[in-house]
Amino acid sequence: MINPESSPTPTSPICSAKGCRAAAVWVLAWNNPKLHTPERRKTWLACEEHREHLSQFLGVRGFLKDVVTLSEWEARPEGAEGR
Repeated sequence: MINPESSPTPTSPICSAKGCRAAAVWVLAWNNPKLHTPERRKTWLACEEHREHLSQFLGVRGFLKDVVTLSEWEARPEGAEGR
């Protein structure tokens, strides 16, 4: 069941977990060293429920570089993470 407080507005970012439509709260910054330069950061978004699962998925592959709140990520200067 989706909590109305965690439901995204039409323009708010949503969780990257398959089938999840909850509002994103976390940014998981990652990098595949076989494909990306070391400073490059790709991102997945996560709701509270899926943060740990998505972090573990990336972590066991050695891809996870950082986990921060969405508001913290958005406050960073543009380009600071090699996006």
